[in-house]
Amino acid sequence: MTNTEGTTMEARAQARYIRVTPMKARRVVDLIRGMDATEAQAVLRFAPQAASEPVGKVLNSAIANAAHNYDHTDATSLFISEAYVDEGPTLKRFRPRAQGRAYRIRKRTSHITVVLSSKEGTR
Repeated sequence: MTNTEGTTMEARAQARYIRVTPMKARRVVDLIRGMDATEAQAVLRFAPQAASEPVGKVLNSAIANAAHNYDHTDATSLFISEAYVDEGPTLKRFRPRAQGRAYRIRKRTSHITVVLSSKEGTR
């Protein structure tokens, strides 16, 4: 599906400052990259990783953005053209240890981005 300028349809969604480590989120994103949107939703629904929930929310948001921005109500003709996880700011906490010492605990955050494209636009 192309719009009036002749470029392909692209719907994007991003979730920022998600409290899951980027390495764990990338494991989930690597599962769905290049898949059809509906197939990726099914994979994320049954994936055992905790990071699959926020990634699924971002995917659902991208599908809703495609429906709203391009009047593209058919999710079966969408596929994930880009999906990546960037590192967000790290929350630094301290844990008390023996003999008055303190160890730093790093609570990492992620920025998750999913970009959907239409199959007709790529062929």
